[in-house]
Amino acid sequence: MREFFFAAVLALCLQQPLTAQAQTVEVSGVKYEQTFKLADQALQLNGAGTRYKAVFQVYTAGLYLSAKANTTEAVLSAAGPKRLHIVMLREVDGNELGRLFTKGIEQNASREEFSKAINGVLRVAEIFSSRKSLTAGEHFSIDFIPGTGSVVLLNGKPQGAPIKEPEFYSALLRIWLGKSPADDQLKDALLGIVKERRGRS
Repeated sequence: MREFFFAAVLALCLQQPLTAQAQTVEVSGVKYEQTFKLADQALQLNGAGTRYKAVFQVYTAGLYLSAKANTTEAVLSAAGPKRLHIVMLREVDGNELGRLFTKGIEQNASREEFSKAINGVLRVAEIFSSRKSLTAGEHFSIDFIPGTGSVVLLNGKPQGAPIKEPEFYSALLRIWLGKSPADDQLKDALLGIVKERRGRS
């Protein structure tokens, strides 16, 4: 009986790390929760990956949706709240980051789509350019909340009023999921198509 008791305790202890580990996904040392609550709705991690520039890791990104989606069209048309969460892995100049976001949206949107999203584009560019840089470990999220708009959070703090134009969030997601994504393998990772890569040769 005593041996059975200790065996049961040991089995329980061994299960604990596995349970805790299953609640998060680790990407380049950054942990993403499997589930997240936004606007009183439970979201799940659709995918997460790392943005590379040459051989250097720049940031990790995680996409949260109300239901799994493995195509760009399915993500853009998904109902309910959405969250894109980015954690920096190296220091990036604020002005450069703002320019990259603007360029990424412009490359993946028609002229009409870009014009409809321009207010949000300018707001995000202004938020990043107001800072000298974003350093490793800093993070930002862009949430889409139906009826409210897009909310930009920098290190967990909202940056001004929500961006009302619904076209902005779709244009934003196309930076990573559009026809000319920032990183092809990151696009696949966010869509849950492939596992996170370990690096490049």
